Amino acid sequence: MKNILAIDTCTEVCSVSLYTNGIKISRFVKGVAKSSGLILPLCDEVFAESDIAVSDLDSIVYTKGPGAFTGVRMCIGVVQGMSFAYDIPTKGFSTLELVGFGAAKKYRSDKVAVALDARMGEVYWGLYQDQNLSNESLKSPSEVDVLNQDFIGVGTGWGAYEAELYERTGIKHCVSDFYPMAENLIDLYLDQKSTHDNELPLPTYLRNNVAKKSLK
Repeated sequence: MKNILAIDTCTEVCSVSLYTNGIKISRFVKGVAKSSGLILPLCDEVFAESDIAVSDLDSIVYTKGPGAFTGVRMCIGVVQGMSFAYDIPTKGFSTLELVGFGAAKKYRSDKVAVALDARMGEVYWGLYQDQNLSNESLKSPSEVDVLNQDFIGVGTGWGAYEAELYERTGIKHCVSDFYPMAENLIDLYLDQKSTHDNELPLPTYLRNNVAKKSLK
């Protein structure tokens, strides 16, 4: 049985999950300032509980963004360090895909509109339909897709811009406190039966120039 480590620090939450012998050992932290800085202690906890070492891992899966600049860099840096040190294959997934997958599974919906609060009056936006993510982009709430009541809205963007998103999309139900979780990342990886991605783990930034944007 494979040993798989999943890591997510790309938003305001931080989570780790270790899959070994068919069991997941997970940690999830919310409501802590700079929670991404807890990622290594959380990894140590799940390794200690499972009694395996980093060198025993067969693969590492992770979120590569979009999300908070520091959180995305932290996640990528930790994955690069473990992968390079022990020659462990890696596979990255979009934060939006992870949220969409988790919501589709929990709420049994094949139409999920993911909006993560990107600050500056914008959201990271993506549609998760029929087990696939489409239309991943950075948009203002007034520019997102016109949808219908068949969709469920999830993610922190729905809490930050609820009125605007409801009016624009036509969606009637949302869950704003739905977050990316590493245990769902393992399920996403196993569900897709992915081959290993042996390329260098790299971040996904949908906003390229934060400084310029903030001065407007």
